Amino acid sequence: MHGQLRVAIAGAGMVARVHADAVRRAGARLVGVSASTPERGKAAAAELGAERAFDTSEDLVVSDEVDVVHICTPNGLHRPLAELALRAGKHVVCEKPLATSAAEAAELTRLASGQGVVTAVPFVYRYHPMAAEARARVRSGALGPVHLLHGHYLQDWLADPADSNWRVDPVAGGPSRAFADIGSHWCDLAEWITGHRITELVASTATVHGERSAAMSGTFTAPAAGGAVATEAVATEDAAHLLFRTDQGATGSLLVSQVSPGRKNRLWLEVDAAGASVTFDQEKPETLLLGRRESTEVLSRDAALLAPDAARLSTLPPGHPLGYADCFAAFVRDVHDAVRGGEPRHPGFADAARTAALTDAVLASADSRSWTEVHA
Repeated sequence: MHGQLRVAIAGAGMVARVHADAVRRAGARLVGVSASTPERGKAAAAELGAERAFDTSEDLVVSDEVDVVHICTPNGLHRPLAELALRAGKHVVCEKPLATSAAEAAELTRLASGQGVVTAVPFVYRYHPMAAEARARVRSGALGPVHLLHGHYLQDWLADPADSNWRVDPVAGGPSRAFADIGSHWCDLAEWITGHRITELVASTATVHGERSAAMSGTFTAPAAGGAVATEAVATEDAAHLLFRTDQGATGSLLVSQVSPGRKNRLWLEVDAAGASVTFDQEKPETLLLGRRESTEVLSRDAALLAPDAARLSTLPPGHPLGYADCFAAFVRDVHDAVRGGEPRHPGFADAARTAALTDAVLASADSRSWTEVHA
């Protein structure tokens, strides 16, 4: 495909704004946007600078005016909109989860593989240069065999029972919240860095606040102050604990929480190999901790000193911090390069189906209180 790509975004929330910025930085046209109502769609088009608003997301994903569809709606709409877009021959970028069950995610992945289009899911933490450097060092074998993987992903935006969001609703968000929303990112990054696959796990989930405000709020916003508010029962988890084993004999642990006060977006991952450990902290993404028994070293981002796959992502000079939006822009550039016929380098639907299988295993294990195989 030649010329300027025409992109449209279904959805108008926080992440849609991030997608819109990345689309522009990749040099594409933002031809349209849709929201939950035509009126909200028009407001979103004005806010995001889209050329037009579509009355419905269903109209947007099949439009002849669009080459690449970005799906940024609530989770329950991902699969039906992605299926419509694929059957219309569109390239699709879909927020995770790809679907709210592993079976539906696998079915959508099979459909995509037969359509001859590019599909992508923004597991964008892969695009931090120092995460890519961790991958290069682990996969080179220079650190020795991997024995342990451990870490956490902690947030606090649902720490108060007055906090709420559509993600809390299992109809809109799916049967898993904390793990599907952020634990999936940690597991994707851990498997991508190490080349290991989690084969079995035992999980415990916790719903800290059994009731929450019935008033929906925006993601990462503080609860409204003052006055009694109506509440609703909560069916999805606020936190999840995992122990797991991998296909290459490593063991690991993970804590996921959206109710940890003071933790804004702390994805922290350590890989302990025979000769050294590497630690990546998403809130301090300009460095990587390399630990050995005799010494510990803090590696700073410098393209001249990084492995080739990490250096290509280091688009600013050392000391000029790169962040989440830069990762997103790099991801969208890779997707658009693939649409134009380049080598695919981005995470796709198969990666999202993998995390959907992990989510199903977490829920099944928490329910049975036993070790559970991951079927993917």
